[in-house]
Amino acid sequence: MKHPPALATGRVERALLVQVLCGRQSREEAADSLAELERLADTAGAVVCGSITQRRERPTPSFFVGEGKLAEIQLACRRVGANLIVFDNDLSAVQVNNLDLALGIKVIDRTELILQIFARRARSAEAQHQVELAQLEYLLSRIPVSEAQQRFQGGIGMRGPGESPLRLRNAPMRRRIRELKLKLAAIQQRRRRTRARRPWPLACLVGYTNAGKSTLLNAFAPDSAYVDDRLFATLDTKTRLIRLRDGRKALLTDTVGFIRHLPHGLVASFRSTLDVAAQADLLLIVVDAGHARVQDHLQVVHDTLREIGADAVPALLLFNKCDAPAARERRAALAAAYPEALFISALRGDGLPELDAELSRRLPRWPKTMEWMADAPRVESP
Repeated sequence: MKHPPALATGRVERALLVQVLCGRQSREEAADSLAELERLADTAGAVVCGSITQRRERPTPSFFVGEGKLAEIQLACRRVGANLIVFDNDLSAVQVNNLDLALGIKVIDRTELILQIFARRARSAEAQHQVELAQLEYLLSRIPVSEAQQRFQGGIGMRGPGESPLRLRNAPMRRRIRELKLKLAAIQQRRRRTRARRPWPLACLVGYTNAGKSTLLNAFAPDSAYVDDRLFATLDTKTRLIRLRDGRKALLTDTVGFIRHLPHGLVASFRSTLDVAAQADLLLIVVDAGHARVQDHLQVVHDTLREIGADAVPALLLFNKCDAPAARERRAALAAAYPEALFISALRGDGLPELDAELSRRLPRWPKTMEWMADAPRVESP
């Protein structure tokens, strides 16, 4: 399956963001989610030209927004010249289809936006397989109602009474999904065998996207990971051999960042990559200390770790970017709430000696004989 290179094909996408607040979602949480959606749109290559927010008790089945707000969205698109509408909510296939017809403008939701970012950022064959699997499973959920109603009545060359053209159309997609799952399962099994024979302990960097994990990896292994001040700069797992100050060696792995409302299909598709966290000896949970919603980010990280089966792995909390003005203001409160956490700046090197000492203390000692190590395979990536 060929991934789309970007949201736009030959033209600049001008995006209007739409957010519907349901239930008891606070204004602060909603504003943070909308700001994050704007960063996601920027990462995907779109220019954000405005936003519209509506609060409702529950979304409407047909358009998610009310009819009055639908007219307001249409007028806003004409006023700012938007050719793309991005919802901060998850839309059903019916709602996307109805919105497309009513507005005459391409409409996507938060899940599809994240999928397109992953498709652009995937570099390795494994990451491309994982993104393709998530995209195919997402497309299967987008069932056109009109096609679902038709059914063949059997006959020569037909597969039998009641076989729908929808199932016939989706059959190649389902075959490809099975193939991708088998390939990823084989990769996961091979990595587990490699990790079982690794001659060094393994520490794994996990955390919210753009928390500074790749910068921290570069601090221990200079110029080894791509760094960008955008969401999901890292999709491919990177593992480097580092030497601690006590002379011991260890493996340090950087993983894909987490985000709120991360599509379940993506978590499932990237399980072969995220499985490294479940097999690690120590998790380094990296958090942006200057962010206003640190607790929410931590909750997202813990929920994702629980979903991938890594919640029982020993963990060390790292508050990164502690040199930022906002982080300095919150440091005392964070230190009181999380007394065992370390405050670091991966960019400036603040707190890295203390982190090195903590790694030496917490990582297990693995006395391996030179004969065993000579027979062991070369460790490139767990």
